[in-house]
Amino acid sequence: MPISALLARIRRLVPNTNEQHYDEIVRNFGFGALRPPPTPMTDGELARAIAEFLKATPSTETVPTLGRRLDPSSPL
Repeated sequence: MPISALLARIRRLVPNTNEQHYDEIVRNFGFGALRPPPTPMTDGELARAIAEFLKATPSTETVPTLGRRLDPSSPL
């Protein structure tokens, strides 16, 4: 799945009040710290991963947690 399509799905799941979370996700895809899932995620799986990410302030600790949810084989 292209990153743009994944980001469009994520955008629908991140409320405008959590804009800094979405910006951090976009930034980390740009830097290569986050990778798209190797196999398609259901909306439910993606929603659970994003909800977990939204519980904390985006940081160098929370981005790898999201990365592992998106791609369990990620070395992050």
